[in-house]
Amino acid sequence: MRYGVRNCWMLALSLMIPVHLGAEEAPLAGGSVARAAFTTRIENREPVDRVLVLNPPATEVYFFTDLRNLEGHTVTHRWEYQGRAVSNVPFVVGGNRWRVFSKKVFPPDSFGEWSVTVLDDNGWPLYVELFRYEPVAVEQERLQTGQPGDAAIPADVTPATAGVTSE
Repeated sequence: MRYGVRNCWMLALSLMIPVHLGAEEAPLAGGSVARAAFTTRIENREPVDRVLVLNPPATEVYFFTDLRNLEGHTVTHRWEYQGRAVSNVPFVVGGNRWRVFSKKVFPPDSFGEWSVTVLDDNGWPLYVELFRYEPVAVEQERLQTGQPGDAAIPADVTPATAGVTSE
């Protein structure tokens, strides 16, 4: 009987160790993304519209994020093209409500699915949003068949940038 109790204690301790060692990699408690959107531009610290499909001649889009309860943490916008990470834009959050945005300028012929994953300091995803960059012909076909689309972004080729706004 005594041997069985010792084994139970060793099993219990071995189960506790991995949980303790992984604690610093757990998602942040209470932190969240209250709102997020792809948009053609930011005005007064807010997105002006919501982009679901983007067509040339547009070459850039912003990703806006309204973060809550993440003060003092670093949050990253990870831009992905066709499921492959192409850019990481980190932000240090300066308040309990903190609005940030990043901008992506698209390389020629980079049509397809784009996404941004919002990551906490430990790399845990807090939010994911997708949109499509499509040639004009695809958008015209969509309009003819009655499928929903979205407005284009004015072309202005500049390097990728990031912005931060407080409450």
